[in-house]
Amino acid sequence: QVHLVESGGGSVQAGGSLRLSCVASGDTHTSACMGWFRQAPGKERREVASIDNKGMTNYAMFVKGRFTISKDNAENTLYLQMNSLQPEDTAMYYCAASTTPCYYIASPEDEYDYWGQGTQVTVSS
Repeated sequence: QVHLVESGGGSVQAGGSLRLSCVASGDTHTSACMGWFRQAPGKERREVASIDNKGMTNYAMFVKGRFTISKDNAENTLYLQMNSLQPEDTAMYYCAASTTPCYYIASPEDEYDYWGQGTQVTVSS
């Protein structure tokens, strides 16, 4: 089991920045891929970014160039640096971990094994 706890959400104006953190505990050595997802009200949860154990990253087109995913293995912490935030970025953001390597994940919304409870990000215009 892997336990994930997110933090760092909040309210910002358009153009602002936030950094989300996700602390992992438990059987963290089983995590082959970690990712950030978001879900806006009335919409499906979507993958935002992922990172594998070699540090290779992947981003959704709608955040590419604005968001950066990273992790500190020593601290078992996953980060999401979000810059140039826009109102459409408003959502609940979730941290997730998968025992499947990122490269083999075909359906991200269905193939992550562990999820955090989320942290709310609200961007006002």
